[in-house]
Amino acid sequence: MKAPIAAVVLAAGAGTRMKSSLPKVLHQVAGKPMLRHVLDSVARLKPARVVGVVAPGADQVAAAFAPHPTVIQHETLGTGDATRVALPALEGHGGPVLVVYADSPLLTTESLDRLVQACHREKAAVGVLGFRARDPSPYGRLIVTGGELEKIVESKDANPVEKAIDFVNSGVMCLDGSLAAELLGAIRNDNLKGEFYLTDAVGIARARGHRAIAVEGVEEEFQGVNSRAELAVAERTFQNRLRAAAMAAGVTMADPDTVWLSADTKFAPDVTLGPNVRFGPGVTVASNVRINAFCDIEGATIGKGAIIGPFARIRPGSDVAEDAHVGNFVELKATKMGRGAKANHLAYLGDSEIGAGSNIGAGTIFVNYDGYGKHRTLVGPDAFVGSNTSLIAPVKIGKGANVTAGSVITKDVPADALAFGRARQLTKEGRAASLRARLKEQASAAKQAKGK
Repeated sequence: MKAPIAAVVLAAGAGTRMKSSLPKVLHQVAGKPMLRHVLDSVARLKPARVVGVVAPGADQVAAAFAPHPTVIQHETLGTGDATRVALPALEGHGGPVLVVYADSPLLTTESLDRLVQACHREKAAVGVLGFRARDPSPYGRLIVTGGELEKIVESKDANPVEKAIDFVNSGVMCLDGSLAAELLGAIRNDNLKGEFYLTDAVGIARARGHRAIAVEGVEEEFQGVNSRAELAVAERTFQNRLRAAAMAAGVTMADPDTVWLSADTKFAPDVTLGPNVRFGPGVTVASNVRINAFCDIEGATIGKGAIIGPFARIRPGSDVAEDAHVGNFVELKATKMGRGAKANHLAYLGDSEIGAGSNIGAGTIFVNYDGYGKHRTLVGPDAFVGSNTSLIAPVKIGKGANVTAGSVITKDVPADALAFGRARQLTKEGRAASLRARLKEQASAAKQAKGK
């Protein structure tokens, strides 16, 4: 039986090229911090322990590791030192130890598992994930002879023959836990930078009679993020993954490149998405939903058969039930729409519940904020709210009630009641011409006064 694994996640880098007050590994890809992507990939392997290595004072990063413990690398002395700092937290662990980087959000569980499996199968003390690089010049070359990883040669130290090798080091490593302390303890910092390089573990292991192997992965998985430009590349790559997975699961996209998903977006089959749709974190979409162009949805549930948009915004806490319609330029915030309810045009519906079968007319506003607190509007089933109506929360509209267009409603409306909340119209015949003349005279006088 294979021993349980442990993982060391290196997150002590300064990330100065990001030019940000936010720690690099907390910058988001697909709506989730890079660090959490890495932790999630590791978590699917069901590790016995996970330890984060952080810089001094990196409280935000340490908090993002929760519930996993962190240790501090007090000086920036290289990846070998960072891994060695984590060893006390792994005391007693004899199984494989994965070493991964918190700024690699594209790393997959499948590649990590292949590395661990290969190390177990080949009884290797050290295993390295590598890839065939389109441009190998920045990377350490993996020198493989007879199926064994002989050494890792840094680009600056490679001879012409080695420079021609395109199989390069990703940085991800698997160590035999029973040998980790010995191998890491033997790494020296007799180099120009005075750092302890984790890559030296390969040569040390072989010199002591142990095996080292390399396992090949796909280049895109190992795109580290050190700048805003590289963050954008990682985002694009991750979005392509999410889109492909959604379409494979039964989602139709009219223009996939313009649909933006979050890592946790959930779709049932037979969802249709128009162009330029964005999903923030926390969205679940049921089957047979149609989301038209230019919609923005976050923190919401969309029920079976619902129609959304175009140009709709659904904000966190909203729940759109089966067969409901949320039309163009309608915004929901913390609103539950019942089955078959409709708000088809130009409305703001905040902090509310709308009963099944109710209709909300164009220009309706649920006035939920009084300058100090938010208040709820409750609309019962089968109610009708006419166009250009303001419902001043807290207020309740009863089942089957009818609120006439242009009303301002400040009191509860009982079930089956007809409510008017508007001023009476006054018409003065023949007065339009005199009004125009007076307004024209006033405008002319104002223009002359301005000229003086």
